[in-house]
Amino acid sequence: MAEPPSLALHLRELFSVGELARFIVSDTTSGLPRGDGHPVIVYPGMLGSDTTTYLLRSRLSEIGYEVHGWELGQNLGPRRDTLSEIRSQLVRITSEAGRKASLFGWSLGGLFAREIAKRRPDCVRQVITAGTPCSNFRATNAWKTYERLNDHAVDEIPFDTDLSELPPVPVTAIYSREDGIVAYDCMDIGQGPRHESVQVSSTHIGLVWSAEVLAVTADRLAQPEGEWAPYVRPGTRADASHTARTEGEDPPQENSRS
Repeated sequence: MAEPPSLALHLRELFSVGELARFIVSDTTSGLPRGDGHPVIVYPGMLGSDTTTYLLRSRLSEIGYEVHGWELGQNLGPRRDTLSEIRSQLVRITSEAGRKASLFGWSLGGLFAREIAKRRPDCVRQVITAGTPCSNFRATNAWKTYERLNDHAVDEIPFDTDLSELPPVPVTAIYSREDGIVAYDCMDIGQGPRHESVQVSSTHIGLVWSAEVLAVTADRLAQPEGEWAPYVRPGTRADASHTARTEGEDPPQENSRS
C-alpha cells in the first residue's frame, strides 16, 4: 500500500513559488509545436480555480488552441450539480467548435476530466492529467482536507464509476517523483495502446506552471486527431529515430559488436 509523500517532500512544495517565478519570466512557448485550434478545457486542482490555471491556459492559447477554464469557481470537490455542469460545458464547447475537445486536469481536476471523458467520449479527443491519483486516494497529504470539505470519504468519491478505470480515449498521466502531495506511484497508470505515464521534475503545486509539463502537454495536443502515439522525450534515441523517419532518412543504427 502506497504511503503519502514524506514530510521532507511535503515541505518542498514551498519551492513552487520559485517555479512560478521562473514560469512567469521564461519564454516557455519557444520551440513548442503549434496547435490546430481545437478546444482545450483545463480543470483546476483542489482549492484551485481558473485563476490558478490562468498562466497555463494563456500559454496554450499562445501556441494556437481555443482554451477554456472550467468556469465553476473554486474546486472543493464534487457538488450536487458539478458533473452535469461540466458535461453541459463540454457539449456546448464542442458543439460550437464543431470539434472534439482535449481535457487537461490538474490533481483533483484530473478526476473530473477522466470521469467526463467516460460519460461523453464522443466529445473528447484525449485526456491529460498532472498529479492526479488513480488509486490509493489516501496516499496523499490532502485527503484530510478533502474530507473536511466534503460529506464523504476520499475513497468514496460519488462518481458512480471505478475511479481507477480509464476512459475510452487516449490518456496521458503526468507525474513527478518529487510530488509532496500525492504519492507518485498512485499517479502512474502504466503504458498501453492508448494510455501512458510521463515523468517530469516538479512539485505538485508547480505542475500547473511547469515548463516541462507545458512541453509534454503541447506535444500531446499537437497530435492529429485519431493518430495518438506514446510520448517521445526530446533528445532521446527514440526521438532521433522518429525525426529521421519523418524526414525520410535512415534512423541511427546500433553499434554492432564482433
